[in-house]
Amino acid sequence: MIYKSTSDLIKDLEQHGHLIRIKEEVSGELEMAAIHLRVFEKGGPAILFENIKECEFQAVSNLFGTMERSKFIFRSTFDKVQQLIELKNNPIKAIKSPFKHLSLGWFALNSLPKKVSSHDFLETTIDKLPLIKCWKKDGGAFITLPQVYSEDTEKPGVMNSNLGMYRVQLNGNEYELNKEIGLHYQIHRGIGVHQAKANRLGKPLKVSIFIGGNPAHTLAAVMPLPEGLSELTFAGALSGRRFRYTYQEGYFLSTDADFVITGEIYPNETKPEGPFGDHLGYYSLTHEFPVMKVHKVYHKKNAIWPFTVVGRPPQEDSQFGALIHELSGSAIPEEIPGLHEVNAVDAAGVHPLLLAVGSERYTPYNTLKQPQELLTIANHILGFGQLSLAKYVFITNKEDNPDLSCNDIENYFIHFLERVDWKRDVHFQTNTTIDTLDYSGNTINSGSKVVMAVVGEVKRKLIYKCPIDNGKLVMPGVIAMNSDAFTTYENAQKELETLNLQLQTLNTEGIMLIVLVDDADFVATTLNNFLWVTFTRSNPANDIYGVNEFINNKHWGCEGPLIIDARIKPHHAPVLEKDETIEKQVEKLSKKGASLFGII
Repeated sequence: MIYKSTSDLIKDLEQHGHLIRIKEEVSGELEMAAIHLRVFEKGGPAILFENIKECEFQAVSNLFGTMERSKFIFRSTFDKVQQLIELKNNPIKAIKSPFKHLSLGWFALNSLPKKVSSHDFLETTIDKLPLIKCWKKDGGAFITLPQVYSEDTEKPGVMNSNLGMYRVQLNGNEYELNKEIGLHYQIHRGIGVHQAKANRLGKPLKVSIFIGGNPAHTLAAVMPLPEGLSELTFAGALSGRRFRYTYQEGYFLSTDADFVITGEIYPNETKPEGPFGDHLGYYSLTHEFPVMKVHKVYHKKNAIWPFTVVGRPPQEDSQFGALIHELSGSAIPEEIPGLHEVNAVDAAGVHPLLLAVGSERYTPYNTLKQPQELLTIANHILGFGQLSLAKYVFITNKEDNPDLSCNDIENYFIHFLERVDWKRDVHFQTNTTIDTLDYSGNTINSGSKVVMAVVGEVKRKLIYKCPIDNGKLVMPGVIAMNSDAFTTYENAQKELETLNLQLQTLNTEGIMLIVLVDDADFVATTLNNFLWVTFTRSNPANDIYGVNEFINNKHWGCEGPLIIDARIKPHHAPVLEKDETIEKQVEKLSKKGASLFGII
């Protein structure tokens, strides 16, 4: 199925039972987001909001809420795009089987962006758009599924462009309504390169923001593409239709989009942006980010506004990750020699925790097995695109268990903990960059990383019962332990010294990891709770301790169990919480005769 607009997509989804309509009047102030979250939690269909309070437009969410629906949307092109990415990563296949891959060449060529001479847009203003606020403490309404387009100022043109997804704040804070909006982009983003070049030239950067259109355009904005493959070409390939565009008053317009906002970012002009309830399950706080001076706001007749809601994973954006992995899962291992598999763990917020499987091949003739090549691979990972934002990197040796997958998280940890040597296998990077949304460090974008690498045979049996009174078994070898609320790092150091002495008097054989937490029952309830709390609430260099720890030639290690302090710290961002009043409003929609009856 080839979609020319969001309306086409809605018709197709509804025809095949993948969409429901909310006919009741709903508010963009928290209510629409709450409805979305409830439906997503139930694995429900896409949601068309027909009647938005004080807004003439309709909106749709949960388009990509399940893998089944995502693959249904791209059913006509998914397999060919998958082959195209694989061929890009391994072009030798085309040489070996030229006729087999002949059609792919034509398919790729037919995906090139196409310039058109006219458009059918109408004009509006920011205040007329669906202004959707998702969480109570959000600074205003945000665009949550934008496609943000920019060009290289030194080499303008569609083939030197970047299409990325960076949240956009439409109102609130110090923004002058209808004239200014906030553009939040993080480190390692293509638009940052473009703005840096524009700044050097003393020129404003022209930016166009697309909302809606073919769903492939949305996915293209978040796709980590191989070098040399443009987002617009990928969008054309996945949509089965060339990306159509034109220029209006010097601004690039996607003529398939439902909405387009054009404007300029001026050198060194910023305004406070946020807070925003983000995908780690916490608010990202208010910080200075570029402000975009609005030029014009366009929309199609009967335009529909796609949006999503992010929060503690898994959420709809988790499905993006799963879809991307299925499309291009082999791309990263192909780029990094010796790497077989990676998993940026969604339940831990993606960047805080990365699991990997590599091969240790440096010295196969040595009987003493220790991580060598695995450390080289880990360093390569930490220098590779978005993977460089990983905070905790665990890596194991494939040859020790060829069947081990880092997507089988509990068994991966068991394999790791059975073999790890805490005296040798922990490697820190301090005072470095971490994810903008991760507030475990002391300042924005700043924190530490740790690589933990294991190789060799099983060294121990892990415990399957918790011997510590105020602790709970999370999984074999892992204990969540209640502790007093965190106050200061100075006090934490004293508390850990006391705990160290206490643990030395106990039989800790088989206990490999102790996590200090505010609520051990919560952490031990599910694997996802453990992953979320442990890796989003700890900064490795600050929060990792160990029984009988030592420093030898600047290498840190410990003789007993490793301890991670994953208590909430005063500098951490607040946890996202639902509004009970709004939840009661949503509950009314579940009653017999209401739009969500039988859905939530």
